[in-house]
Amino acid sequence: MERTAVNPVTWSLEMGFNQGEVVTAPARTLYISGQTAMSRDGRPEHGGDMAAQLALAVENLEAVLAEAGMTLVNLVRLNVYTTDIDALFPHYGMLAGPLGAAGVSPTTTMLEVSRLAIPGQLVELEGTAVA
Repeated sequence: MERTAVNPVTWSLEMGFNQGEVVTAPARTLYISGQTAMSRDGRPEHGGDMAAQLALAVENLEAVLAEAGMTLVNLVRLNVYTTDIDALFPHYGMLAGPLGAAGVSPTTTMLEVSRLAIPGQLVELEGTAVA
């Protein structure tokens, strides 16, 4: 897989994402359902704790990637949904750090929503990966 960043402006690079990415080559695509702070047996974890929920959502995202034989390196699209964007920003390094360590800046959309599907969940990560 070859990835080419498309950035007609560069301010987004400081925030850890590309404006667009062109992916070329024969590829496998993984569409990842929203990952939240759920335990392996489907119980919501870390009620009211944005940092802990974000850390577990990232861990769950990486678990789906690993199960498909991929890593964060393959992530080309990331949607971040949160019930409190102001509470998320101080902890965003918990997501940006692993992405930076992987050397990727996936196209990203961040949205504040009134609630997520599971009551008490504060953040959800949805992605697309290509290998």
